[in-house]
This record gives sequence, C-alpha cells and structure tokens, in this order.
Amino acid sequence: MSKVVFITGASSGIGKSIGEFLHQKGYKVYGTSRNPKTVIGSLFPLVALDVRNAESIKSAVNQVIAEAGAIDVLVNNAGVGITGPIEEIPADEIRNNFEVNFIGPIEVMKAVLPQMRAQKSGLIINITSIAGYMGLPYRGVYSASKGALELVSEAIRMEVKGFGINVTTVAPGDFATNIAAGRYHAPLVTGSAYEVPYGNTLKTMNEHVDTGSDPAEMAEAVYAIMQAGKPKVHYRVGAFMQKFSIVLKKILPDKVYEKMLMNHYKL
Repeated sequence: MSKVVFITGASSGIGKSIGEFLHQKGYKVYGTSRNPKTVIGSLFPLVALDVRNAESIKSAVNQVIAEAGAIDVLVNNAGVGITGPIEEIPADEIRNNFEVNFIGPIEVMKAVLPQMRAQKSGLIINITSIAGYMGLPYRGVYSASKGALELVSEAIRMEVKGFGINVTTVAPGDFATNIAAGRYHAPLVTGSAYEVPYGNTLKTMNEHVDTGSDPAEMAEAVYAIMQAGKPKVHYRVGAFMQKFSIVLKKILPDKVYEKMLMNHYKL
C-alpha cells in the first residue's frame, strides 16, 4: 500500500509543490488549507485545518486516519511571515506568529503521534527556515518562531525515537512563493525612527523572495529525506550563500557576523 503523507499548508507555495511531487511519485497525499473550498485544481485532497485551533487539528487528523487508515509522514509546513521593527510590531501579531509557526506545528505533532506510535513507525518533517538560525533585522519575530521550532524538533526527536518515529527539520532559504504577500508587514510609519532603514530592508527582503529558488527543490529534498533510512537531525535547502551563512555564524566572532548582516541589509 502507498504510504500516507499529511502536509499542512498545502494549498500554495512550498507545501503545494511537495504535495504534487509526492502525489506524482505514488504517495497517498492529504494536504490542508484553512479554506479548501477556495482552492481550485488541487492534485490531492485538501482537508480544512487551522493550526491555531486545536479542534480543527484533531478533526483533520482524525478524518485522514479514518479515510486512509494511517499517517506515515507528517510534513509540518504551514507557516506565516512577519516583518517590522520589534518596537513597532503589535503584541497580538507576535502572538499570532508564534501560534502559527511554533505552537501550531507542536499541536499537529501531538495529534499524529498516537497513530504513529500505534504503527510503530512514522516520519515527521518540520519545515523551518534558514532565518531561524540567526536573528535577522526586521525579521526578528520570524527568526525567533522558526528557531524555536528547530530546537523543539531536536527535543521531540529524542523523545519519540524509541517508538520507531523519526523527526527532522528542513530549513529553506528564499524561495519564489507568495509568502511575501501573506506575511504581516508592520506599516512603514512616516516620521518613525525606523522609516528609512526598515523601508530599505523590506525592499531587499521582497527582492530576495521574487528571485528565490524554485519550490520544486524543497519537494525533491523532502522526497530524498523520506527515502533515507536514518534521517539527519537538520537539513538546509537553498542558495549556497544562504546555507553557508549558518556555517559563518558558527566560526566568525559575533560582532563580525553582525557587521556582515548589517552590510547585507544596508543598515
């Protein structure tokens, strides 16, 4: 029987690319969307799920198990971007970002783990971000939520290994998706102390997404991980310099690395 793959946030972008690729490889794919009825032409079934709502998560997971009889692979992909000066981002937006990017993926893992434990097998792939390895200016909240998911993945990986369940993370760099359109942007405030530097950084970030890599690269990376007998703790996918920036952070003095980032964002 084909393995069952459950992908959150699969109506567009990276999640959709992963779902289509795995569908074409013969996997039984279920994706999720907050509003599946508005999605036209999906190659695989979409189940209603809002990662901020525990009942929504439980209902979606139970539906897939009832229909398919298993969940072999969870791809925790649903996420949302956020930009702005820390000082000017409303607390409610910070909470929402952590609800979607950090607490939501944890709740989805909690919902699928009993089934995987009963199967004595399973693979959880948490989609994080290269931004989660460093505090990026005007993306600090996003960096923090994705970095938190990296760390909690390391912990739960050790907790569930004895049940035959593997957990890993995949950190993408900049990919050409619609994340920039969907992220929360703290408004550029005329006369704000951050008006010019934030405006310049925002322009640079959007250019990086517009010229980013093909999401198909992430789909191929996820497929390769699924074929691995013993997945690594972390994977990174993206342009060479984006991946190399993680290495540089480990070897460069903190202030040198900080200066490099500030030059990159023209600060």
